[in-house]
Parts: sequence; structure tokens; C-alpha cells
Amino acid sequence: MRIEVNGQPAYCYTNSREIDASKPSIVFIHGSGMDHIVWTLGARHFARHGNNVISVDLPGHGRSEGMPLSTVEEMANWIVGVLDTLQIDQAALVGHSLGSLISLECAASHSARVRAIALVGTTTPMPVSDAILNAAESNDHAAFDMLTQWGFSKRHQFGGNRNSGIWMIGNTLRLYEQSGPGVLFHDMRACNEYTTGTEQAAKISCPTLLILGAEDRLTPVRSTRALQEAIPSSVVEVLPEAGHTIMVEAPNAMLDALHRVL
Repeated sequence: MRIEVNGQPAYCYTNSREIDASKPSIVFIHGSGMDHIVWTLGARHFARHGNNVISVDLPGHGRSEGMPLSTVEEMANWIVGVLDTLQIDQAALVGHSLGSLISLECAASHSARVRAIALVGTTTPMPVSDAILNAAESNDHAAFDMLTQWGFSKRHQFGGNRNSGIWMIGNTLRLYEQSGPGVLFHDMRACNEYTTGTEQAAKISCPTLLILGAEDRLTPVRSTRALQEAIPSSVVEVLPEAGHTIMVEAPNAMLDALHRVL
């Protein structure tokens, strides 16, 4: 579905359906350098369970036009703009990595618009190494290589996805390669500079789910302690054998976990 947000053309995947005001809505938000495709399975699944699904392309990503936004706060405001455009009063948010920070910021700053959040492959703060930032700023393919390598658990470097026909490493690398110049750098810098996440998390009152990969090397489980303490009512699901790219490494377990808040 093509829409306009803040005067810029944008795209969101809705499973080829119009928004039905009588149904609950779920917004899916991708991570750095990605687009709506990473949430296709989740969106289709929850559409079949009677929800409006809106899997967005952030500005400058996928089919959405404009420049990438510079901060997590700007991205959270843009998500609210999507809700306004679609005339959705309140939605659940599901975000991966950068998308999880956007979901967190939305729930903290726009609490009336958010009924629940699921933070997938998350932590806060979410520091990014200088090596990745420098490579991304130079549009060096090494940034894609490093993130793809570290984004999967060691066991999944060799394949083995339970859903046949999915080439995990190759698909992720191609998505990075399709992103425009500077897109990954803007996203990674936004993650790195979002330093108020723990403070914002303490403001969250809606149902909150953290889905973590036991073998995540980018946002390891041990790094989420402050986030879990900031939202003491949060539910935490740690998926064994999964790394950071949980949507493809453990898709069925992730969907089962999401039903706890959606």
C-alpha cells in the first residue's frame, strides 16, 4: 500500500488488504538497512488471525521515498504519522533491532497510540563499533559483510533453516546491498546515538515482550539486564539456538512468542 507521510510517499505492506477499523492493528518495523520484507512471514501470519498488519518501509528504505531519518526519535514520530495517515487510533508495535528502539520510543513518548510492544533482538543502549560505522559511512561492502556475519548464530552460518527454501545469509546480504548509499550508516548511527533508551523504557506502561536470541552476538542477552529492570512487568522469551536475525533463524518460535502480547 502506498501512502503519504509528512508529505513524502511511503510504502507499507498490508497483506493486500485495506485497513479495517473494526480490527486490531499491528505495525512491524524493520532493522538497520532492511525493509518490510523481513516481516513478511509475521505480517501474513497475524493477518490470518484477524489483524490489520502494516509492515513499513522507513523513509529512504525499500519503496519509501525521501532521505533516511537521523534519530530514533524522528523515526518514532514518523511511525505515529503512519498511524495518523491510516486513521489508526492505537496499534501494537513489533520491531527488530533498530525497529525495537523505535517501538520503545513510541511507547514511551506516544503512549496513547501504543497498546503493546514486542522488542525483537533488542538492547539499550545499542552501541555500534567504529569499524562498522566507518565502513558504513564509506559505503564499504565490509559493513554488510560484518553485520551479516555477526547477525547470525554460528550454527546458522551453514544454513539449516527449518523453513525450506530460505537462504538466510544470502537473503540478508542482498537486502543490505539493495539499500541506498548512506542508508545503513544513518541507521547504525541512530542506534549508536540513542542513549536515553533505559530512561524512556521506565515510562512504558503497555504490555511489553522481549524476544531474544540465546546466541545473539550483536545484542547479547546479558546486555539486556538494564532494559528488563526498567520494565519490570515485561515478559522475556529467550529462543535457544537463535542469533540476532530471529525472524529467519527461529521464525516459528518467534511467532509463538509474539502471541503472548498480540
